[in-house]
Amino acid sequence: QVQVVESGGDLVQAGKSLTLSCTVSGLAVDDYALGWFRQTPGTEPEGVSCIDWNGIKKYYIDSVKGRFTISRDNAKNAVYLHLENLKPEDTGIYYCAALEADAMTLCTVVSMGKGLGYWGQGTQVTVAS
Repeated sequence: QVQVVESGGDLVQAGKSLTLSCTVSGLAVDDYALGWFRQTPGTEPEGVSCIDWNGIKKYYIDSVKGRFTISRDNAKNAVYLHLENLKPEDTGIYYCAALEADAMTLCTVVSMGKGLGYWGQGTQVTVAS
C-alpha cells in the first residue's frame, strides 16, 4: 500500500525559514515526479513546486521563485521543500504528491480532485506577521 507522509510544518514568524519533508513508501519514487501543493482557506490545493524523477527539471509558481527550493533523495524515497523569507501569504496546508509524469504536468495539470497520483495528508505551515 502506498503511503505519502509529510512533516515539518510549523508556526513561524515572517522572514524565517522552514523545511518540509515528505517520505513515500510502497512505490519506486525514481519513476515519479514529486511535488508540493498548498491549500489556503476556501481554495483547492495549488501546485507550488514540483521536481521530476531525476531531480533535473523543477517547477515553481512565480510567488515562491527565489524563496523556495525543492529537492529529492530517491535513495530515501523523499522530497523536500525549503522555504525561505516566509511571508504570511505562504500560510496553508502543504500536501506532497507523486505522479508518473514530468514536474510541470504534476504542478500545473494534476489536482487532488482529479484522483490522479498519490497524495499525503498535509502539514500545516502558518506564517505570522
